[in-house]
Amino acid sequence: MNFLKQVAQTPPMGWNSFDCYGSAVTEAEFRANVDFMSDHLKRSGWEYAVVDFCWSHPAPGACHNPHQGPGFSPMLRTDRWGRLLPATERFPSAAGEAGFKPLADYVHSKGLKFGIHVMRGIPRQVVHEDMQICGGRYRAREAANPDSTCNWLNHMVGVRASEPAGQAYYDSLFELYASWGVDFVKVDDILADGNFDSEGPYHETEIEAVARAIDRCGRPMVLSLSPGDAPKSAAAHVGQFASMWRVSADFWDDWRRLKRQFDLCHWWTPHRKAGGWPDADMLPIGRLSKRGPKGPERDSWFTRDEHYTLLTLWSIFQSPLMMGGCLTDLDSFTLGLLTNDEVLAVNQRGNDGRQLLRAGDFIVWTARSAEGESRYIALFNVGDAGMKVRFEPAKHGLSGTKARDLWAQCDVVLKDGVIERELAPHGCALLRLSA
Repeated sequence: MNFLKQVAQTPPMGWNSFDCYGSAVTEAEFRANVDFMSDHLKRSGWEYAVVDFCWSHPAPGACHNPHQGPGFSPMLRTDRWGRLLPATERFPSAAGEAGFKPLADYVHSKGLKFGIHVMRGIPRQVVHEDMQICGGRYRAREAANPDSTCNWLNHMVGVRASEPAGQAYYDSLFELYASWGVDFVKVDDILADGNFDSEGPYHETEIEAVARAIDRCGRPMVLSLSPGDAPKSAAAHVGQFASMWRVSADFWDDWRRLKRQFDLCHWWTPHRKAGGWPDADMLPIGRLSKRGPKGPERDSWFTRDEHYTLLTLWSIFQSPLMMGGCLTDLDSFTLGLLTNDEVLAVNQRGNDGRQLLRAGDFIVWTARSAEGESRYIALFNVGDAGMKVRFEPAKHGLSGTKARDLWAQCDVVLKDGVIERELAPHGCALLRLSA
């Protein structure tokens, strides 16, 4: 998969519209967030701006999953080949057959990269009309698998990906996305069913068909697969065909969910490699749910200590970093988290991030620096009470005489080579140990 291997040599970093706008982001809102990202985050490595789901729906409102009613109402906008187009009610620059190209051009003009969310499959309304697939050899009903449906959004049915008609449909989609200038595609309803502790259904042949379509389209694209939990039995397969894949169901600002991610990150560590990143999901921080999809509009319910723990675990595990909160409402504390270049270096230039030990509520992760001369050490307290911890790196084969607190961005004195810290409930420390 040549094009897949050209991208995501480090964990992708960007912003996605879902956590703050659900299915209903508008072009004006998206451009405003892109402007903020360009002005304040680009210099720290944030580069992908992604329109999340239902962009072909004219007026989804504050609804988590806006179904089509009887008679395919509302009709979704498509081209003559049955490929979904952006709703002009929300994306006016997509008028005619322009699609997302004007918006992608705008994102590129800011020095950033453009991404979209798509649902697995082919629109039901296109199958009903048996529209011709681009290229002329096949029709929609030859490509469709009506028995394969999504259990949370009824716009699509599956594709017979092992049949020539099914591959032709996916090829036509990614030819269109390449012509728009798309750099990142999040394919949903393809990895799992989105329920916690559920491992299916895993759409193996459609994953392969999408990967082939990217390889054939003439443009490198990051391939992100959703939702989780990703089936552990498919670890080798998904790592071969995707740039990133979700390890959990939708992640929100709930400590119980964050605590669970420690186990998932630990399990997926051996399956991480350059070009293929297990994805702990978006960062639900800042201003959330301005128009759905989860709970009331709010600032993140995570405490400040939980914010540090979230960013520290994602960084040392080397998860993709996709900011979910509204950038134009960003407060100074959250902006400071997202622009701490010493912490981001752990995510982007570290390697071999892994859990070193777990003793009750005390967890230690470690990673190597890119140069191999330093070690990163993350100390976590996942308990509900504060704790005083004492960690001796030398006992775990970690040598070094100097330490630096990466969140505080200051040097730390090690007494007799021992790290001693007071960790708040749900809190952490992130240090760089060097000679």
